[in-house]
Amino acid sequence: MTPTRYIQRHGLDVAEDLAAFVETRVLPGTGVDADRFWSGYAGLLADLAAENRALLDRRAELQGRIDAWHKARGNQPWDVSAYRAFLAEIGYLVPEPAPFAIDNGRIDPEIAQVAGPQLVVPVSNARFALNAANARWGSLYDALYGSDVMGPPPAPGPIDPARRDAVVARAAQFLDETFPLAGGSHADVLAYRADERGLTATLGTSDVALRDPSAFVGTHVAGKDTGLVLRHHGLHVELVINPGHPIGAASASGLRDVVLEAALTAIQDCEDSVAAVDAADKVDVYANWLGLMTGDLTDSFEKNGKPMTRRLAPDRQVTRPDGSTLTLPGRALLLVRNVGHLMTTDAVRLDGQDTPEGLMDAMVTVACAIHDLRKTEGPRNSRAGAIYVVKPKMHGPDEAAFADRTFTRVEEILGLPANTVKLGLMDEERRTSANLAASIHAIRNRVFFINTGFLDRTGDEIHTAMQAGAFAGRDATRRSGWLKAYEDRNVLIGLACGLRGRAQIGKGMWAKPDALAEMLATKIAHPQSGANTAWVPSPTAATLHALHYHAVDVAARQDELAGQPVPDLDALLTPALMGDTPLPQDQILRELDNSAQGILGYVVRWVDQGVGCSKVPDIDDVPLMEDRATCRISAQLLANWLEQRLITRDQVEDALRRMAVKVDEQNAGDPAYVPMAPGFDGPAFEAARDLVLTGATQPSGYTEPALHARRRQAKALRRA
Repeated sequence: MTPTRYIQRHGLDVAEDLAAFVETRVLPGTGVDADRFWSGYAGLLADLAAENRALLDRRAELQGRIDAWHKARGNQPWDVSAYRAFLAEIGYLVPEPAPFAIDNGRIDPEIAQVAGPQLVVPVSNARFALNAANARWGSLYDALYGSDVMGPPPAPGPIDPARRDAVVARAAQFLDETFPLAGGSHADVLAYRADERGLTATLGTSDVALRDPSAFVGTHVAGKDTGLVLRHHGLHVELVINPGHPIGAASASGLRDVVLEAALTAIQDCEDSVAAVDAADKVDVYANWLGLMTGDLTDSFEKNGKPMTRRLAPDRQVTRPDGSTLTLPGRALLLVRNVGHLMTTDAVRLDGQDTPEGLMDAMVTVACAIHDLRKTEGPRNSRAGAIYVVKPKMHGPDEAAFADRTFTRVEEILGLPANTVKLGLMDEERRTSANLAASIHAIRNRVFFINTGFLDRTGDEIHTAMQAGAFAGRDATRRSGWLKAYEDRNVLIGLACGLRGRAQIGKGMWAKPDALAEMLATKIAHPQSGANTAWVPSPTAATLHALHYHAVDVAARQDELAGQPVPDLDALLTPALMGDTPLPQDQILRELDNSAQGILGYVVRWVDQGVGCSKVPDIDDVPLMEDRATCRISAQLLANWLEQRLITRDQVEDALRRMAVKVDEQNAGDPAYVPMAPGFDGPAFEAARDLVLTGATQPSGYTEPALHARRRQAKALRRA
């Protein structure tokens, strides 16, 4: 790698490209000058960097004591009462706070009042970032036609009339269920008419109103399209009328599409789905977030041989029946996920030492967002004047309190009112799950969401209980009692802490982006659980998942759940161990190969190409959405099996080599791909070995230290 060039700023060594970016692109227009920014940041690092390190040391201390406790007990039967008492004794478990309700100030309705899908996207990719922002509205016709919901996806070419008719029929079914007419079916409508009295539909010789006339909001005209805008459960749906369109011409009513309000919120991710390992990478990440906040981010590319430029969608102007104007946001409300407390960066150094990357993210991403707060005209991200930061991988209330203090300092430095920055608490580490109410209490004046993350939470479950015994395989872990307790506790504790109507209670990602029929059949469980948002991997998935929030009244469901007893900690603290009945050897070896293949398929793109999140074919060539969390599970499971002597190092090495050949074959069509075989000695292959062979000693089982080191090595080799 090219050595980083530094310049001095208030005792800090700052990478030149980062300093130039902050001073010439971020700060102008914010009211904050460079002297104030760097002097404030220097003071923040002087005061908080050591505390950050102490929190990480505390993690390691607790893990060491837990490991020793498990080793000392040997093969004794699992005793959750003794384990719980031990965790309380060492301070892993803290006392529950007295009953309280969060008080997080002004919050946008997409967070507090309306339930709907949430996208997560790497902000390092401008096109993905724009697609996610613009996924606020999605075509139901396109989502049904192009996915597997109506059967195998169609081949490229002209529209299949039979499939088109099936899509139109399915959309009419949705309209009948969600916006029923006073009589008849939307499938039989000959014409829709909107006037000052509302919306009516012509069926035969009769005009029929909506069963609920108040569901009609108004009309939205765009070119030759006339949109009839309806509302249900707070979500908008637009019937797009255009008899001159090929699809509209095939419909007696001229209906050419049904457009759903879909991704209400989108997390622009600086963490698990990106591969940013140095100052240059971080500037690229920050630049896209800045462009989203100023509103001028664009991305030009070629599609089907034609040049295209993508930019942020405008707001929608709807004319109400009384003639007044309603403005509906054209984009998802954007949240930014910072990195956690673990990693340090050489982009800013203090006293010759790297500094916490999370503190740098806090300063720069909040400074970028000031551009949105200072807008006086045009589309805004937050109409409530808030900045939404998702904070991942925090271990318990002490670390949450540290994040609260960090953003208090950032607000003071940048001249923002107290609690302008709202925090999303990722409930994805075991110590946070076990102390969730106390963790929420620590950020009660900022918290805008809590979210379960099965993937990282499973990785931390395995690492925390690494010495307790051999874990069951993936499927058995997914079916285990701790997982249900985790999901149920998250919702019920959130409701008990007053998140109803004030914040999101979220659920995790759908990891199979091409299996949307399965998603449509199963992901309704998330709103049924009382969660008012859940993660999806694509705009198409967001459009389809939006159907679930019309089918389920989440607010009513939360009312039903409020006051129900929270599941006891015992189930949450009981790991999914094999016990005295190990898996059959053939199943163990199959799982070994499957995990090795998944690790390699993800890591080779991360290390060699800097791709932090992508669809990676599994061992059966089924594309799965992979990021560092999925990689963490695979690595920790194999590390646990190695530690418990269920598999040997030789078996791991053999599996990695055989699966490297398979991954090379799966990527043979990628001209940028660097094969791992036959040498098995490149940075990507070594990163996979590191993750498994040193997994038991990696901090909290995280993948970042190994991946960052090998990515930097790969970049250095490329530049040599």
